[in-house]
Amino acid sequence: MDHAMQTTWETYVASWKAPTAAEKQALFAASLDEQCTYTDPLGVASGWEALGETMQGFHQQLPGAYFVTERFASHHQHCMAQWKMVGADGAVLGEGVSFGQFNDQGKLLAMTGFYDTP
Repeated sequence: MDHAMQTTWETYVASWKAPTAAEKQALFAASLDEQCTYTDPLGVASGWEALGETMQGFHQQLPGAYFVTERFASHHQHCMAQWKMVGADGAVLGEGVSFGQFNDQGKLLAMTGFYDTP
């Protein structure tokens, strides 16, 4: 397993929890390609601005919620992360799996999440 990829992944995960746009942007700069694409069952966000908006919508629906990586594996500029979504009170709200693809500079280029939708 590539520890640099795991560190980059966890920096990206932290951006989901970051409370301000400025904090998210700093974490994006450390972990994401500017042209990254985020895809999940509910939609697609291309680029930092659209991803930030997706995260803002997530926080409006679930204030204080965040993600915890349970298992991480990587090879050949790709990764898989099993995760739990945790509420502000620490209760597990859901779980899923995400896949990531990294660019040649070690930044995430694509993040694809899979989880059950209501």
